[in-house]
Amino acid sequence: MNAPRDSIPEMGAETYLFASSDGGHVTWLTDALGRLGSVVVLEPDTKSVDERISLLGPVAVFIDFSPEQGPAATQLHRRLKRDWPALPVLATGMSTEPAAMLAALRAGVDDFIDMSAPSTEAVSTLRILLERRSTLQAGARGCTLALLGARAGLGTTTLATSLALTLTDLLAQPPVHTPGRAARQGVALLDLGLPARDGLLYLDTQSGFSFVDGVRNLRRLDQTLLHTALAHHSSGVAVLPLPASLTQVREISHADSVGLIKRLADFFDFQIADFGGFSTVDFMAQTVREAHPTWVVCDQSIGAIVSTANLLKELRARGIETENLSLVVNKFDSHVGLSAKDIAERLELPLRHVLPARSAPLLAAASRGEMLVRTARNDPYSQAVSVLARGLHQEFISPTGQSSAKDSRWGALISRFRKSPSEG
Repeated sequence: MNAPRDSIPEMGAETYLFASSDGGHVTWLTDALGRLGSVVVLEPDTKSVDERISLLGPVAVFIDFSPEQGPAATQLHRRLKRDWPALPVLATGMSTEPAAMLAALRAGVDDFIDMSAPSTEAVSTLRILLERRSTLQAGARGCTLALLGARAGLGTTTLATSLALTLTDLLAQPPVHTPGRAARQGVALLDLGLPARDGLLYLDTQSGFSFVDGVRNLRRLDQTLLHTALAHHSSGVAVLPLPASLTQVREISHADSVGLIKRLADFFDFQIADFGGFSTVDFMAQTVREAHPTWVVCDQSIGAIVSTANLLKELRARGIETENLSLVVNKFDSHVGLSAKDIAERLELPLRHVLPARSAPLLAAASRGEMLVRTARNDPYSQAVSVLARGLHQEFISPTGQSSAKDSRWGALISRFRKSPSEG
C-alpha cells in the first residue's frame, strides 16, 4: 500500500497516525475519529516513521503540539514535509494553551484540531482539509508530462531530453513563488523509451539505478535517496532509465510502476516520461491517466501515422479519452504534401506544436556527445523546443484557483497570533 492517498476516506475504512505520548489525547482523537477509521499511535521521536507510513498508508498524520511534547513535534513536522510533502499533517492541542497553537502556526501545519472543542469539529476539520487538498491536488504536485511515440525513430527521446534541459534552464531563472513549489526541485527524465536508455546516451550520462530499482525502493523514497541514487546530468536533470536488462521489467507490476511516477511528482517540478517506441500499452495507458499533459509525437511518414492511429485505438480500448491528448508533429518538412493540420485531423487530436526537420544539425550535435538545444540555441529546432518548454513552465507556475488557504477558523487564529505583540 502506497501513501499518501488522494481520495476522501470512506467511513471506517482508513488509517490515521497520531504522534503523541499522551494517553488521554490518544483516547480523545481515537474516539473523535472512530467512525472514520483507526488511529495508530506514532511516537513523536520515532525513527521508523517512513516505514509506518509506507506500511499503513495513512490518510493523514496528527501531531500533538502540546507543550509537554517538546520540540519533537516541530522536528517531526519538518521531516514529514520534506519526505512526504503530499501527506496532510494536522496539529492537535488546546486553544486554552496559546503556546501549542503558536508552535503549530510557526511550524506551518495544514490545520489545527482543538481538543478542548467538541469532537465533531475534528471530523469536520479533517474532511474540509481533505476535500480542499483533493481539489488542489493537480496544482500541488509537480507537472508530469507523458510523451508517447508509437514506434522508434520518431524523435520522441530527442524531444524528451531537449525539453528536460530547456525546462531546467527556465527553472534556474528567478523563481515565481507559487503554492507547493517549495518542497520540490528540478526536472526528472524518465527514460522509458525504446531502444532502452537512449536518453542516458544522448545526455552522455551513466546510471546504476534504474526505474525497476525505484519501484523496489518506493517505500523508502525520499529526497536523500533521489539525490544519491539517481543519475544527474551536468545541467542538474535527474535521469531514471530502464534497466540494462529489460527482463527485470517483468518483475514489477504496472500498478507499482505508476505508483512510482505519482510519487516522483511530489519531488520534482517537472518529470518527463519518455514512452517513445514503448510497447507495453497497458502501462502506458495507466500512466496517461495520471499524467498531465500527454503529448503524442508523430512525423509525416505514412508508417508513423498508421502506427500512431493504432496506438490511439489501443488506448481508447483501455478507456483513455484521447481527445484530452495533444499532437506534436515532429520532423516537419513544408515541402512534403501533408500538413500538420491534416495529420491532426486524421488522428483526431488537437495540434499542440510543430517541430521542424533538423536531422543534420541534431545528428552532428549527437556525434559530439552534445545536445543541440545547448550548443545552438538559435537553431529552429532549439527555438521550437523553447516555445514548448516556456508554455509548460508558464502553465505550471501560473496561479490556478485559490492557494491552500486554511479554513476560516484556523485563519482567524493565525490572524490573532500575527497581530499579537506579546508573542515573540
